[in-house]
Amino acid sequence: MKLEGEVRIPSGCAIAALISKDGKRVSGETIIKAMLPMHDRSNGLGGGFAAYGIYPEYKEYYALHMFFDSRDTRKACEVFLKERFEIVKSELLPTRKIPQITDEPIIWRYFVAPLKSVLESMQLEEKEYVMRTVMKINTEMKGAYVFSSGKNMGTFKAVGFPEDVGVFYRLDEYEGYSWTAHGRYPTNTPGWWGGAHPFTLLDYSIVHNGEISSYDANRRFIEMFGYKCNLQTDTEVITYIMDYLLRIQGLSLEEASSVVAAPFWSVIENMPEKEKNKLKYLRTVFPSLLITGPFSIILGFEGGLMALNDRLKLRSMVVGEKDDKVFIASEEAAIRMMEPDAENIWSPDGGEPVIIQVKDGVQL
Repeated sequence: MKLEGEVRIPSGCAIAALISKDGKRVSGETIIKAMLPMHDRSNGLGGGFAAYGIYPEYKEYYALHMFFDSRDTRKACEVFLKERFEIVKSELLPTRKIPQITDEPIIWRYFVAPLKSVLESMQLEEKEYVMRTVMKINTEMKGAYVFSSGKNMGTFKAVGFPEDVGVFYRLDEYEGYSWTAHGRYPTNTPGWWGGAHPFTLLDYSIVHNGEISSYDANRRFIEMFGYKCNLQTDTEVITYIMDYLLRIQGLSLEEASSVVAAPFWSVIENMPEKEKNKLKYLRTVFPSLLITGPFSIILGFEGGLMALNDRLKLRSMVVGEKDDKVFIASEEAAIRMMEPDAENIWSPDGGEPVIIQVKDGVQL
């Protein structure tokens, strides 16, 4: 008989998130605690966090978090960045040396603003310009990788267990109104620093538990629009799908969820006429963006979170509340670690989006 740890665990991976609807900033210690009872869902090959509202003094600038394999690579990349951006601050991203995290690359942080002269000459909207720059670096600049590129938010990830990754990045020194977290148990792809979750683009971040059997179809479609999937894991494509549907196509969060976790045709046929026509349209226009296979995901974005299961609910996910805060995790135990007195614990149905946004008028 095989013992625990000697068998493949296809339901592995841990996800967690919290958000304050009042925009109150919460210490990173809280989200680290959520990962402790879910330790065995990971295997030490990847952990990470995304945090929103952590850079209020630089909230008008894009925060580029980057991995470099050498000083020469960093210098060459910085020359490239200066041709495209005003760099208002450049520094090593603060870390804490611990024995559990090893072989770290050079981890750098830039706060940048696109050069208006270059924007005008290329005739691009600002976010599209940043997206293309990120894709160019990650695809063409060997040894350099942008792993976070939003405003007033940042991603922190590494090879290791998530609770150790949180200590390594000194997340106890950060405060944000929203946090997401991931503990990785890779089953089909390698464990490396760039392959850890969250995956981000601009202010969108994704943490994911599951496997995407539709990856090739999803990737082939999304790469027609300038995205490049080269980070050796299926989750990456979900981030780009969300950016494409929400930013480029202008869909609502509910509509985007109806694309990636579309109801079955038999279910659509029994819906009221107006809703039926809309869902038929979405399924017809974006068939290649339907994500199949088991998954639970949490999408982070400026001012909110969206949690979503696959339509058959093949991965666990629970939601809880307390006062102005909402908590999401793979297990109730993780929610109890964040808030012992959490209320209204419930499990969303398959394909049912749970959308939480900061209240209107709150300054982030």
